Amino acid sequence: MTGVLALALALYMLCALCVLALSQINPPLTAVQVQRRAKAMLEHRSYTKRYAFVPLARIAPNLQHAVISAEDGRFFQHHGFDWIEMRKVLEDDMKRQALGRGGSTITQQLVKNLFLTTERSLIRKGVEFALVPMVEALLTKNRILELYLNVIEWGPGIYGAEAACEFYYHVHASEVSRDQAARLAAIIPAPLRRKPARMNEYSDVILRRMVQSGW
Repeated sequence: MTGVLALALALYMLCALCVLALSQINPPLTAVQVQRRAKAMLEHRSYTKRYAFVPLARIAPNLQHAVISAEDGRFFQHHGFDWIEMRKVLEDDMKRQALGRGGSTITQQLVKNLFLTTERSLIRKGVEFALVPMVEALLTKNRILELYLNVIEWGPGIYGAEAACEFYYHVHASEVSRDQAARLAAIIPAPLRRKPARMNEYSDVILRRMVQSGW
């Protein structure tokens, strides 16, 4: 048992060093990117990766606000876990007697993308819950948002705001319109299946949330 605890502590400290490095260094790849490439190789499918990291200042406020409105409306208020939102999700699931939306915060999703995979398991969730407070403690909110917008999936082989804006709209992330931003935010929960052009209803919901937040 002592050996297991020592190993766990060593791994935790290694993760802490990696997170600290992320305050200055942009990640060249992520765990999810590795997962997607490995799966394509195993299935003998072609795989093209589109990934270009850009500073937060070069991502349009429209897109920043749309993503926050869609994925984590209380991003700047919580410390990694939105317990209020999680309670709402749990209550909804209990009413419907089925598992629904995840209720993960931007920080939780960032940890998943950087260090874990999209596979669901109790172990993955446990590691995620251990790393989220570390990320919140070592990185600023703006850096967390910058990393998140640059590494998340926006389609097969499409990672980050710059690649997504160029692929879907042929513009830079700094030039995306309000409607385009809402449509891009709408596909984040299922980027391998959803297309911005089909997100009419949900993008309208996101636009309303943006207005309600003063954006």
